Formats: sequence, structure tokens, C-alpha cells
Amino acid sequence: MNEMEYCNDVLVRLEELLFHELSGCAAWKVEMVGVDFIQSKDIQGNTPDEVIQNCVKEIKDAGFVEEMNYAISGEDIKLELTMKGCCHLPKEIKLREGGIKPYICPLANMVLDQLIEKLNFETTYVADLVIDEKSGQCRVWSAIYENEDKIGCVCNWNEE
Repeated sequence: MNEMEYCNDVLVRLEELLFHELSGCAAWKVEMVGVDFIQSKDIQGNTPDEVIQNCVKEIKDAGFVEEMNYAISGEDIKLELTMKGCCHLPKEIKLREGGIKPYICPLANMVLDQLIEKLNFETTYVADLVIDEKSGQCRVWSAIYENEDKIGCVCNWNEE
């Protein structure tokens, strides 16, 4: 077993345990999974685009993903990340095979963390993950709320 297999197996077990966790407290902390790496980098930026682009560069340079793109839409509250060749794809596949819909994306968490840390966004969260193991691609939709006035705004996640 190589190091990445071990890492993904640990994440699978964590995600399974949190999925079955009864108190509901752990579910609010999954956005912290993966952020240590990006916090160790000197991410700069004065706009969401700059911060996201710099996060993507660090994530790609580290070899965590082959391709990573993004789009912001839906009244500037929907962040769509598309990735190909993600090092965590085996985790997603293993979870689905075990009957659990993947819901933790460490790479998306990195980007969301930096929007909060660098731009003081009010809150963010991963809304949905769509994994296509045949093509090796995944898409992550996240809500990004720059300020409290935007909290409560909704958009159609399947459009735009």
C-alpha cells in the first residue's frame, strides 16, 4: 500500500464515521479536512478570482490534481470547481461502493478556507459533489457568502 492509498483509506473511514455520527456535531467540522496544506502556503489575493487562482496553482503544483478549473455564478454565491485526476478520487469511489454519497472534498475545503481567511468571507460550504470515475472528473458546487447580506440568497445549482 502506498502513502496515497493509506491517506485515502483514512479519509474513507473518517467520512463513513462522520456519516453515521448521531450527535450531529461532527458534520459542522468537515470543512476543516484538508486545510492545513493550503494554510502552510502564502496565498495572496484581493479578489475571489485572485485567491482561487493562487489556491489552484498550489494544489496543482503539489500534484493533488491534474486539472482544476472554477467558475463563480449565481449572484456570486455559487463556486463550481471542476477537477480531473484528483488524488482523492479513489476515496470517492470507495465511499460510493459502500453506499455513502461522498460529501467531504479536501481540495474544495482548501479554496473555501482561503476565501474566509484572506477575504473575510462570512461563510462557505460544500453543497454537492458529482463524481465520474470513468472520466476521472469531479465537480464540486459550493456556496460562498461574502457577507451576511448574501446569506440566504439561493441560486439554481444546475444552471449557469
